[in-house]
Order: sequence, then structure tokens, then C-alpha cells
Amino acid sequence: MDVSEMRRAIREGRTEGLSDHLRALWHEGSGDWAAAHAVVQDMDDAEAAWIHAYLHRREGDLSNADYWYRRAGRKRPAMGLDEEWVFLVEALR
Repeated sequence: MDVSEMRRAIREGRTEGLSDHLRALWHEGSGDWAAAHAVVQDMDDAEAAWIHAYLHRREGDLSNADYWYRRAGRKRPAMGLDEEWVFLVEALR
């Protein structure tokens, strides 16, 4: 699912066929941070850690975000949050 398809799914309220990773990004893209966090909170892979990092960065908890970026094997990006969301969707499609 590319970004335009994800945005369409968000507008239409559709989550069927999404992986758990993309479902978390769908929730965040829909404005439901808590639901997105609930999806990735107990997942234990690098992609989930990356999404988890992004979510804590989105909420402004940078020390927690940095912890999750390290768990994902990444550094906090210099790009904006909206750009990172797009990058995540494209990377995990």
C-alpha cells in the first residue's frame, strides 16, 4: 500500500488487509495516537520499534523516542513528522 492508498483508506475508514505495522500508522494518520501505540506497544521487531519511536517523537517525548530509535537500529531523523510518516508507510508497504 503506497501513501495515496493509505490516505484513501484513512478517508474511507478501511483497515482490512493492513499489516499490524500499517494499521498502527493508519490509526496515527487518523489522529488516534493511543490506538496506534496500543498496536505496536507489545510488538518486538525493528519495524515496530521504529513506529514506536515515531509515535513518541510525535507526542514530544524525545528521550523515549530516542530509546525506540536505538531499538530499531536508527537515529532520530532530521525530517519533519509528516515526512517521517510518509517514509514509514512507503518503507513498510
